[in-house]
Amino acid sequence: MTIDAHVHFWKYDRKRDAWMDSMKVLQQDYLPETIASTLKRNGVDGCVAVQADQSELETRFLTELAKTHPVIKGVVGWIDLKAPDIEERLQHFAPHTIIKGYRHILQAEAPEFFLREDFQRGVAALKNFGYTYDVLIYHYQLKPALKFISLYPDQKLVIDHCAKPDIKDKEITEWAKLIKEIAAQPNVYCKLSGLFTEAVWKEWSAGDFYPYLDVVFEAFGTDRLMFGSDWPVILVSGMYVQWKSLLEKYMENYPEEEREKVFGSNAVQFYNL
Repeated sequence: MTIDAHVHFWKYDRKRDAWMDSMKVLQQDYLPETIASTLKRNGVDGCVAVQADQSELETRFLTELAKTHPVIKGVVGWIDLKAPDIEERLQHFAPHTIIKGYRHILQAEAPEFFLREDFQRGVAALKNFGYTYDVLIYHYQLKPALKFISLYPDQKLVIDHCAKPDIKDKEITEWAKLIKEIAAQPNVYCKLSGLFTEAVWKEWSAGDFYPYLDVVFEAFGTDRLMFGSDWPVILVSGMYVQWKSLLEKYMENYPEEEREKVFGSNAVQFYNL
């Protein structure tokens, strides 16, 4: 089974989705029916729907979509991990078994947020419910992220978008050093997603990404990497088929079993799909 471990769905709202102001292509509704033909053409059997808005309403929206669109195999929702009643809120959503984990948009937070006591308590609460946690950060947040991640050796964690390295300016040394330190912790996975938008939009070449792929493949190995598209955000800089084909080309000399892990079975195992 081929799984896209990272897609987003939304009904465009100009006020709520102000972050899209410089990305006109995103300023419309993107729903499961919008991507259906793309997934089919690319041989993708299912996807994980990841939150884009920080609200419980978003979590409900994604769980409702999953009820009528079986292509959604799992949901990564949002919940206020700082809430004093976090256990009760997690219990509230627990009957919705399509929810596999949660995410907070850490890339928008200051470094000190990572080590807030209330936030840490919320992340620690996920383990008792069997939930995963998606770590969404930029490359320059890797140092506080490393401290944060070290607090949860038994929690299933995944780095979204390879921690958004600075491909545009070809900066790699510090990112590579820190991503390797993070990968040394065996409970941490990494998504091969979101890299098109870290390069010069629509002016990249496949070779721009290979040095970064070399680093994460060496650091995480094929047991802890997952293919993801970051659709529809990917459309700002490229097409779905371009990213999937680029990864397939990169892995063409890998054994079939290892390709199957990266393109599906790792996501099935990590998210318990």
